[in-house]
Amino acid sequence: MDSLFISEKARKDEYDLSAHAHQERQEEQITIEEIEKILLKGDILEKYLNDPRGQSCLVAGIVSDEPLHVVCGTRKERLLVVTVYRPKLPVWLDYKTRAKEVKSRV
Repeated sequence: MDSLFISEKARKDEYDLSAHAHQERQEEQITIEEIEKILLKGDILEKYLNDPRGQSCLVAGIVSDEPLHVVCGTRKERLLVVTVYRPKLPVWLDYKTRAKEVKSRV
């Protein structure tokens, strides 16, 4: 999975939000438009190649002057948005830097 695949799926509206992503989106007041902007223009910060649910990645960017993270994978031929959140302490120093490096960065 790469940025081109992600942006193409977002542009063609070939993506789904998991139940968890819907819940997090509502709790953090994240709009579908904000998620789409990250999918279209965000940077892949981390790739999770050994995820038991299948390969996935963390896409990050700034939307409306606020950082946003979107974790996505694939489900059959479609992009699956697994979760969305606004990065903050104690896990994130800023939207691109983990407080403690746990995963290798891309």
